Amino acid sequence: MAGVPTLNASLYRRIRFLVGDPVALLEVPGVNGTVESKLILRDIEIERAKLKADAQSFYSPKDFAPADGLSGDRELATAQAAAECLRRSGVTHVIADRSFPMIFVEMLRRQQIEIACDPDWGILDRRQKDEREIEAIARAQEVTEIVMRRACEMIGNAEVVSEGTCLESGALQAAVPGQLVSNGQLLTSQLVRTKIDQWLLEFGFSNPDSIVACGPQGGDCHEHGSGPLVTGQPIIVDIFPRDKSTLYNGDCTRTVVHGHVPPKLERMHAAILAAKSAATEAIRPGITGHSVHEVTASVIKQHGFEMRLPIDSDPIDFTAMTHGTGHGLGLEVHEAPLLAENGVEIVEGDVLTIEPGLYCKSLGGIRVEDMVVVTANGCRNLNRLPQGLTWRVD
Repeated sequence: MAGVPTLNASLYRRIRFLVGDPVALLEVPGVNGTVESKLILRDIEIERAKLKADAQSFYSPKDFAPADGLSGDRELATAQAAAECLRRSGVTHVIADRSFPMIFVEMLRRQQIEIACDPDWGILDRRQKDEREIEAIARAQEVTEIVMRRACEMIGNAEVVSEGTCLESGALQAAVPGQLVSNGQLLTSQLVRTKIDQWLLEFGFSNPDSIVACGPQGGDCHEHGSGPLVTGQPIIVDIFPRDKSTLYNGDCTRTVVHGHVPPKLERMHAAILAAKSAATEAIRPGITGHSVHEVTASVIKQHGFEMRLPIDSDPIDFTAMTHGTGHGLGLEVHEAPLLAENGVEIVEGDVLTIEPGLYCKSLGGIRVEDMVVVTANGCRNLNRLPQGLTWRVD
């Protein structure tokens, strides 16, 4: 394996050492049939790596400088050193993972070393989370839920703009009746996202743009949302941050309706809760992600909704689930396996999201997402948040 551990999740998990420069991990034949793991990295990182990295021996590129010298480019120099190390060890054939950088391939070829790709290396082992990883993910999800509650209650407890409402100085723009106001400010998707970022930063988490999509915007499952939030409309809030200390992610979605909940939203909500419950009940080692998704689809259809993308001939109120049931999660928000068509067999130690949703161009969307850890006999839900649409705290 090779690359930058801060960017390459499989490499980071294998060596358990976080560094922002290129490294190469070589597992080469040792004495008496053993395998020795060698880590090549910048000389200034070696002492720290000896204390923390999962490898047996540690070298800098200078230790394996080729006859014509090392490049001044760090990535190229690391690739040159890796190839020279293998040459000196008498290695003529190597196996690399799917993320192996092309520059390393080129340096190996120049040394007449054959290379093959193992597409499963770094995938299955990442799926089978150990206790330390599950603890880190549970912590990430706990913080995600704390922030999710704050965001949903901020929306649920907002005031509604009425005729003659006067906003405090500094409001983003003039409000119209039906829009929401919090602490004298017009409540917008952008404002809620900013609050989410600030809260997560306090916990030491980084965060890509959260989804805060109101009304018809939420009819697209991945629309991030913009503009004022409005009473009586569904507001999808999806937060998927990373713990900067462990690099493991959380992922949670809830839907908020401020004020009156229209009957169709109640039916959509009931359908996805039933589907989520059925999918969660179905999860166990040995079942495929495809089969779990079929369970979800069956429940959605039983409630009178569809399982497909909309087409141009569909009416504006066409409502369907347009995505898979969920996905794996760990060092990346989206990992194997998928709970979707052609989804592979689930294994003990998988961490999965269960997130059915229904979407309507005219009305908006509803999605509720939990995270589960696959155990020997089923799964354990890491979520504790309410699943309802009303988040007002009296």
